[in-house]
Amino acid sequence: MKKTITLAIVLSFLIMNFLGCATIFRGDTSKVRFNSDPEGAKVFINGEYYGQTPLKLRLKSNQSYVIEFHKEGFKPVVRNINSRVGAGWVILDVIAGMVPVVVDALTGSWYHLDQEHVNVILTSQNP
Repeated sequence: MKKTITLAIVLSFLIMNFLGCATIFRGDTSKVRFNSDPEGAKVFINGEYYGQTPLKLRLKSNQSYVIEFHKEGFKPVVRNINSRVGAGWVILDVIAGMVPVVVDALTGSWYHLDQEHVNVILTSQNP
């Protein structure tokens, strides 16, 4: 039993040293849901069309995004999603050693998006 526990601890330590903490547990993308009232608005992310609401996408966590909602007869709506560094992941990586710091920094796994849901209410162009 002691050998099994010791082996598990050693393997966990080795994995943490050769991979980044955030890379193991989070990855480098985040799920984001896009909704509008009324539904069926076209969603453009950084100027590129991605589909109509309701929509669920995986976005890179180390980038910021400009989201535009367009629907005929309604005023366009623009929202921003920003990328932020998760300080907890940085601290865990520094404790685990230099390799995790490099891996998570290069993969962008330290980052997270400041929104998981983008909900907008579209206003009619005609009063």
